[in-house]
Parts: sequence; C-alpha cells; structure tokens
Amino acid sequence: MVQGLASDFLQQFEAADSSISAAEALANSIHSSLLGDVAQARGTLELDQKKYSEAGRAFRRVLAFANREKQNSLEVLALGSLGNVAMGEEHYDEAIDWFTTALRKARTLGSLSSESRALGNMGWNYSVVGDFQSAEESLIEAQSKAGQAGLADNQIFWLTFLAGVYSQQRRYTEADSTARKALTLAKGQDDQYTLTACLNTLSEIALATGRFDDAEKYNREALQIEREGRDQFGIASSTVTAGRIEARKEQYAEAEKTFQSVIADHDVETPLRWQAQAYLAQTQASEGNARLAEREFTESIRTITRVRGGLQHEEFRLSFLSSAIEFYDAYVNFLIERRRPFDALKVADLSRARALEEGLATAADKAKPNPPALRPQQLAQRLKATLLFYWMGHGQSYLWVITPAKTTYFTLPKAADIELVVKSYQKTVLGMRDARDAGSGDGKRLYEMLVEPAKKLIPQGSRVIVLPDESLYGLNFETLVVPDPQPHFWIEDVTLTTASSLTLLEHSAVGSPTKEKSLLLVGNTEQSSADFPALPQAPLEMQKVESYFPDPQRKILEGKQATASAYLSSSPERFAYLHFVTHGTASHTRPLESAVILSKEGDSYKLYARDIVQHHLNANLVTISACNGSGTRAYSGEGLVGLSWAFLRAGAHNVIGALWEVSDASTPQLMDTLYGELSRGQDPATALRDAKLSLLHSSDPRSVFKKPFYWAPFQLYAGS
Repeated sequence: MVQGLASDFLQQFEAADSSISAAEALANSIHSSLLGDVAQARGTLELDQKKYSEAGRAFRRVLAFANREKQNSLEVLALGSLGNVAMGEEHYDEAIDWFTTALRKARTLGSLSSESRALGNMGWNYSVVGDFQSAEESLIEAQSKAGQAGLADNQIFWLTFLAGVYSQQRRYTEADSTARKALTLAKGQDDQYTLTACLNTLSEIALATGRFDDAEKYNREALQIEREGRDQFGIASSTVTAGRIEARKEQYAEAEKTFQSVIADHDVETPLRWQAQAYLAQTQASEGNARLAEREFTESIRTITRVRGGLQHEEFRLSFLSSAIEFYDAYVNFLIERRRPFDALKVADLSRARALEEGLATAADKAKPNPPALRPQQLAQRLKATLLFYWMGHGQSYLWVITPAKTTYFTLPKAADIELVVKSYQKTVLGMRDARDAGSGDGKRLYEMLVEPAKKLIPQGSRVIVLPDESLYGLNFETLVVPDPQPHFWIEDVTLTTASSLTLLEHSAVGSPTKEKSLLLVGNTEQSSADFPALPQAPLEMQKVESYFPDPQRKILEGKQATASAYLSSSPERFAYLHFVTHGTASHTRPLESAVILSKEGDSYKLYARDIVQHHLNANLVTISACNGSGTRAYSGEGLVGLSWAFLRAGAHNVIGALWEVSDASTPQLMDTLYGELSRGQDPATALRDAKLSLLHSSDPRSVFKKPFYWAPFQLYAGS
C-alpha cells in the first residue's frame, strides 16, 4: 500500500495501480484491519487520474468502514477525499460542504493536519466561486495549522494558493511577497507539484504587474519540470501562462496554438478552459480576426454561465462572477474598440443581477428559448427617465446614457482610480455639514468623473435611474456635489432610483404591483439582546406610518408580537406596503445571514435574508428603517447583497434600504413626510426625494438634520 502511494506521489500511475491491487488482494484475503486504508489508497490513485466515479465509490467504502469500525481519523480522511472528488467534478459548493463536515470532525479530534487539509481545500473552492474573503480566511488558517503540525509541504501549498487569492483581488504586493516566501520554502522540499504551482502563481502575478521577463522566467522553470515528467498536474496552468506570454510578445500564431491545446484537452479544469477561450479571443482580436475572436468570447461566457448554473447554493451563485468578471471586461473592451457600444452594453448587462433575475423568473420565463431583445431607449421612454449604466473596467470604465431619443456612451477613468475617490468620499460624507463643506472635494471629483460627461443629456428636474457597478454600489449618487452655479447636492437637481440591470428594469416596466393601500407594519420590538437596545423613537415612527392607512387595511406586529414567525405567517404577499422599524444587521462574510432584529421567540430573534427570499411578495414598497439595510458586501454584477436585495429577490417592486447607520432621531420625521407624499399619489422615488429635501431644506438653520448623515443613508432600489 505504501509503495503504491509513493508511486502515485511520483505520478507513476501504472506502478501505483499494480502495488495497490496487490495490497487489496492481500488485505481481503486476511480480513485486515487496514482494509479501509487500502481502499483510501485506491481512491487516492483514481482521484489523481481523474477517474472521479471510481474514486467516489472507493471513498464511500472507506467512510462506511470507518463508521463501522469507529476509526475517526479515517472518517475525516474519507470526508475530505469525497470533497476532493466533488471538487474534481467541479461541484464546488458540494465540495465545500464535504470539507466543512471534515473540518468539524477534525476539530473534535484535535487533528491539526486534517484541519489544515480541510481548510486549504475549502479555501481553493471558495476562490473558484469568487468568495475571495472566505478563501483568504480559510487559507491563512490552513497554512498556520500546517505549520503547527510540522507539515512544510502543506504549508507551502496553501501559501501558494493564498498568493493566488491576493492576486485575484489585485493585491499584487501581498501576492508577490507571499508567493516568493512559498517559492523559497518549496525549493527545499521534494514536491514538484507544489513547486510548479508556486512558479505558475508567480508567473501570473508578474504578468499582471507588467514584469514580462520575470513571468517568462518562472514559466520556463515550471514547463521544464513538467516536460521532464516530474509533474503532470500543473501543465494546463503553465500552458495558459505560456500562451499569454507569447501573445504579449506578439507571437500570435504560437499563442493561438497554445490556447487551443488547452481548450482541446477534455480533462482540463473548466476555469482554465474559459480562461484559455477568453485569452484566445483576445489574441485573435489583436491579429484582427474579429469574427473568430467574438466566437471565442461567446464560448468563454457560455462556459462561465454553465459552471455557475451548476451551483446549488445561492450564496455561491452570488459570488461566482467575481472570479470571472475580467473576461466580461475583456469582451466589453473588444466591442467598444470595434465601435459597437450597443453590443458592449448588452454583454455588460448579461453579467448583471443574474441571481436576482433567476430567482424572480417565472416558469413561463424559464420556458422561453431566448431572452427578449434589449431595447433600452424604449425602456427609458416607458419609465420617463434617463438611465445611467456604469461599467467599471480594469483598464477603462464606461458610462452609457440612455434617453428615449438615443443611447450615448462615454469613456471614464479605470476602476482603481474611481474606487480611491469613492472610498474617501464614503468616509467624508458622513461628517459633512453641507455641499459647501471643506470636505466636499471628493464629492465634486466624483460628480466630474461620473455625471459631468452626461450632464447635457440629463435635464434639470428629470428622473434618473442609476445602474452602478463595483465600488459604485455603495455610493449614494444623490450626495455628489454639483459645483455650479454654487455647490449643491445632486439630489436638488434630479430624482434618483438605483437599479440592478436593464433586463430587470424591463420586467418592472410591465409589472403590476398591487393597487391596494394596505400595510404590514413590524417594529418597536422588545429588547432581544444587549447588542440591540430599545429604539426610543420607534413608537413615534410606528404611529406616524400607521396613521396613513385605514385600520381595516393594516396589520401591526409590535412588541412581543413582532417575531420572525409572526411575519412569515402573516401572508406578507397580501400587502402593498411593508415597513420595518427596528434594528438590522448586515453580514459581510455571509450576506444572506443579514437579519431584521425582532422580538425573542425561544432563542431566536432574527428574520434572516435567507428566509425572506423564500416568501413571495408583491409589495409596491418595502421600507427597512434600520441600519445597513442595503448590506455591506457588493458582488461583481449582483450589487450590494443584504436585506434590500432579499426583499427584491422575494418580489418587491421597490425597496428602501440604508447604506449606513440610521439615526433614530431624524428617521420618524423623514418617514412621516415619505408616507405623506405617497398618500398624495406620489411614486416612491419622488416621495423619498421630497422627504429627504424636507430635512436638507429645513427652515431651522441650526438643524443637524441638514447633514447628509441623516437624510442620505436611505436609497431606493427598483425591483421587478
């Protein structure tokens, strides 16, 4: 058995098979206590040869044997190995489930080595599905546990993958230093697989940072190891990098052949396949073969879509595009360069709000063979609005301005340059007094970057729907500072709504929210935890909101009646308006764990986002009068995911959520004005704007409520 495992480690699979077969025969003949270990060895060999069905059967035998014989360490090994099978079959969410179970069991045993393996493999799978934060956390702990266990090879391996995760987030300084540390350690070990993985990571970082000579050097070293037969596992990754280097050197014919060899390999991992397809497309574009390039771009996007569609966990479908958005970016740039801005807009919209759209799709929608054609100008006409669609690109960003008359696009600075100003302004705006404040400089810069190019196409007093991207998801455009004729916030010029995609807006334009004037009001809860003290102004806000609805048409869940089960059993789909007056939490690591804080019911007092999405709504407006209702984590293409997203996903036509903490002092006044305007027939966007302006334009010159901190956290999101 050990001889077979040694041969497998050296990737001498025929010799490994012979030894393990002999071990199996002997173990069976003497009913050995090592039967489970031998089956584990068989599964490992099949796994390394990518024979996933055979490997899965072997590991399930191991798991049954370990449970029967109460061999806990072997059980952990089998659980992790089944995770490896799922990973090989590209069932990434299933793999994470297996590794999570293995990790939990390993921790009860205090097995550092098993913990390290489970954590490291979880980290790799998280990176594939675009959940880089979880990947980073898992890999940092994995390499630490491996170090404590004295497993140098495992520690190097997880360090290498950690460097790759940093690189995927464009944190190149951290990526390079981590990868160099791993390389130094790897050269002291006789593990060619880890060494080539490290060299491949360093090549990718060098390419991303423009150090082409370094990239070529590392790639040459990796290929030499692989061509000498010392490692077979890293060949595809090294080949993709080699193709990228050839393309950089304008050796286009060689680069094409290199990428095509990866695409033709049926055993190559799918993420490498879509990378090869996208890089082949870019190479063909550089050669002037636009038709071939577009075909490969389309294939790349189709491959990405197929893998994403195979994920069962919604949280991973949310994050998935973060690992592939750069290839949409390349496709958008390709179309812009060929003066096809409308086609570029269609590709950009393809990446938007996929999870939201899939969750809202009816059976009839799913039965349609092709999605309806995108007609943004007709959409702008129906909505009586100007649409601002942003694309934040690595090398160049774009803005499409869609009016009923025409669609125009503008080139904007690259994403990194815009993001720096957005991050700075998000902090500054919370302390600003007014638009003439000394801290308004970033607000002016953002207006100049994001709105000024389109100024002539946005009439004063018009309705504007913003479709943001990346860092712009957490920015309230109403707070941008217009410099002329005197500094003022943009909210004073236009009525703003935020939307996720043109496709979903198309649904909203023909949707039919309920016409009933009915209210489900939830709040003024009992204190459920020391972390969530009573809100002194909650009773006042409840009174003001309920006063706009006749008694027979309102249902109020207050005090100890305001529980999660009471909300879920109250048929929320019957109500035109839902309003929550309570605390809220926004989970950054697991956004679907964001929650409305309600009264205690047993040990539970949270209405989770994951439960909200399971109960269909047809509300014209849901208002979350709570802190961070919009969420704190943005996903590529999907936007901020939290409570607002959950209510949109449940079917609400409009949702008001907060981008930051909400003041208990000012909110009752703002909500009173909001519902007063709604009762006079105003639409939600206009009513919310009027409510905000009532604070901003307060007749009391000493009113602190004029500050953006009080009126600007609330944002209106358009649903389906």
